[in-house]
Formats: sequence, structure tokens, C-alpha cells
Amino acid sequence: MSVLGVWVIGTVTKEQIRDLPRVAARMSPRARKPAVTEASGELGWWRTKAHESLFSASKTVPGRWSANDDAFRLNAFFDSCGDDSDQAEELRDAVMDLFPPEGSEGFFAAVARKASPFSALAYTLGPDATLQLPGWFGDFLLDADEVPALLPAAESALALTGTPRLDAVGRIQAWLTGLGDAPDFDANELLDGPLRVLRHAARTGQGAAGQVRWY
Repeated sequence: MSVLGVWVIGTVTKEQIRDLPRVAARMSPRARKPAVTEASGELGWWRTKAHESLFSASKTVPGRWSANDDAFRLNAFFDSCGDDSDQAEELRDAVMDLFPPEGSEGFFAAVARKASPFSALAYTLGPDATLQLPGWFGDFLLDADEVPALLPAAESALALTGTPRLDAVGRIQAWLTGLGDAPDFDANELLDGPLRVLRHAARTGQGAAGQVRWY
């Protein structure tokens, strides 16, 4: 039985955020490190591997990659950073119901078979750039004032051009074929989509939320 990894981002209005359960504070930027601190051993280990490739090109299937042991260890670390408590899942469901429809400028979703798109992005960006993104490892809930305040850091992490962008696309594809089964995944959209939603939220005076989920 296959699973789908999903990273979804959408805009939410000021009024909608105000009416969410108090547990929403768990996903705010002020509480973005509930599971792992800067002194974490795994985070320190990741920094030593940040510039390495953790995959080798498949010898049998063009465009596919094979993961080494460090890739599996990093994947386990990313999984451990998520909050899978009943309260967090209840909040995610409530926020998901508030997102605009698919195809809207204020909505982005990345879906990959057997792997998490956000984990692919984090592997690609490395620890320091990943920690510039809102929230904590893909989960966040920003009010209308926080979006423009945090947007420059997100742009610094994601607005890649030239060779850095080409390298990023290659690393995303390696993750999603070495640990997952998503050879046709749009790696460019994984870089562009989140910024599109955050910029739209900033222009329109809205908040924004992101969720890492599995189905």
C-alpha cells in the first residue's frame, strides 16, 4: 500500500486565524522549535553533511537515484521534527478547511508518492536556509503582520537562480526518486509555489499556513 507525502500552503484571513483554537500558538513562529533545538545532535550532524550528495545515480533506471544510509538517517530526523499529536492534527484539519480552492493564487500543494516534498526541499536547501523558512520544518501559522516580516527570509532561502537553482532541482529529484517514487515531480514548483502564496498573502493583508501531511 502506497502513501503520499504532501506539503500544502494556503492563505487565511485575520478573522479566520482569530477564531482558530488556542492550540494554534503551537504552529506560530514564536514556537517553531518544539522538538529540536539549535544544540540538537542530529541538527549538528546534518550541518556536517549539508553540502554532500546523499544519493548515487541509479545504474539501471535513468533519472532515478539510490539513497545511502545518511539519506535514511536525515529522513528519519525530518520525520521526528513533526508534531503528530491529536491536537496538532485537529488544528491542521481546521486550517485546511479555511484554505482557498486549488488553483487559487493563495494555494500551493506539493504531492509525492512515498516521500515528503518538504523533506526533499529541506535536504536541498540545507539546515541554515531551512531554518529561515516560516515555522518549524514545514508547519507554520502566520498572522497578517507576521507574513511580511518573515517573507524576506523565505525569499532569501527559496529565490534561487542560475547554477544554485539547477543544483537545487537536481537534489530535489534525487530525494524524491531515491527515497520516494515521484520521477515526474515538478521540482521548480516546489521552489516557486511557497513564495507565490506568501507574496500573495503579504499583498492582500492575509495570514498564511503550511502543513506537512501524509495520506
